Amino acid sequence: MAATVYFTDMHTRSHEDSKLAKLARLCDAVGLKRVVRKNDLTAIKLHFGEYGNDTHLNPTLVRQVVDKVRAAGGKPFLTDTTTLYSGTRHNAVDHLQTAYAHGFAPSVVQAPVVIADGLYGENDVPVRINGKHFKEVHIATEIRRAPALVVLSHFKGHEMAGFGGAIKNLAMGGASVRGKRDQHNTHVSVDHATCIGCGKCVRNCPQQALSLKDKKSHVDITRCIGCFECITVCPTKAVSIDWATEMTPFVERLTEYAYGAVKGKRHVCYINFVMNVTPDCDCVAWSDMPLVPDIGLLASTDPVALDQACFDLVNKAPCLDTSLKVAPGDDKFTARWPNTCGFLQLSYGEEIGLGSRSYTLEKI
Repeated sequence: MAATVYFTDMHTRSHEDSKLAKLARLCDAVGLKRVVRKNDLTAIKLHFGEYGNDTHLNPTLVRQVVDKVRAAGGKPFLTDTTTLYSGTRHNAVDHLQTAYAHGFAPSVVQAPVVIADGLYGENDVPVRINGKHFKEVHIATEIRRAPALVVLSHFKGHEMAGFGGAIKNLAMGGASVRGKRDQHNTHVSVDHATCIGCGKCVRNCPQQALSLKDKKSHVDITRCIGCFECITVCPTKAVSIDWATEMTPFVERLTEYAYGAVKGKRHVCYINFVMNVTPDCDCVAWSDMPLVPDIGLLASTDPVALDQACFDLVNKAPCLDTSLKVAPGDDKFTARWPNTCGFLQLSYGEEIGLGSRSYTLEKI
C-alpha cells in the first residue's frame, strides 16, 4: 500500500507562505497532533552538526516544530547521541556546547537539549528485532523511552551510507556507542603507495589505532573500531575499507538499527529538510557546495517512503556540481560516492518492514 508523503516547495512571496508557515502546515498535514498526546515527553531527534559545519538544520525551523509539539500538549526536548569518532560531539558535555554554539540553546528553541545516551554514550536499551544481522539492537535510552518521537532529518549525501535521511538519522543517531560499533563492525586499511604521511588520520583517531612509521600511516586492527573518521579526513583517500564486500552488510546493519529504533513505537512522525543537499553528512566539520538547488520540506509517518521521495526528487533536480557527470534522473549520491549503495536503505528497509517504497506525493 502506498504511503502518503506530504511536500511543500521553497517558493514564497509572502509572510503567510514563509518556510515557517509551510513547516507549520506540514506538521498539521502529517498529523503531529495525533502523534503527540497530552503531557507526552516528546523526543525531537535531529543532528546538531559538527562544529564548523554550517548546513545543519536551522534552529529557527526547529523552533517551529517545538511550538507545534507544545501546542499539541507535549513536552518537547531536542536530542541526539554521542559519536564514535573524535570531534566536538564525542561526549555529552562537548555535544551540548556544540549544540548551543549552533543556535540550539533553550532560550532560542524553547526546549531543553538532552543527549540521549548519557555522558559517554553508554546508556542504552536492548530492543529485540530478530534480524539477519542482529537479534537485538542497542538504542539510546532517552530516545527509546520517550512516549512520542518526531524525527527531523537534513537530507544530504554521506561518504559511507550514500545518503542520509530519516533512516540514517534513526540508525546511527538513535544508537548508543556500542550500537554504532555494531553497525560499523569493520576495520580500515592503508594504501602506502598513496599515503603521504600527513598524520591527519592519526590525529583524528579516537582509539589511537593509527600511527606513523617511516612516514606512512599504519593501522592496529585490534584497536580500530571502524568509525571511518580517518577515511573522511584523509586528503589522498589512502585509508579505506574493502568497499566491494563491506558496503552491503554495512547498509543492512544500519537499516536494521533504524527498524529497532522505532519498533513498537506507535507515536512517530518524520520530517525531511531537502535543503543544502551537500555531499557530506553534517558530521564533518565543513560544508561543501550543494549537489542540487533547495527542493523543499517533506513529511510522512513512513520513513522509507519519505526517504524514497526525497531520493527521487534530488535525482530529478538539476545538478549544481559540474564535476559530476550525471544525466537527469541519475543517482547523484552514487555518482559522488561510487563505492556506496545507499539505495539499499530503501529496498532493505521495505524488506524488513520498516516502511514502503511506494508513495503518493501530496503537495500542500
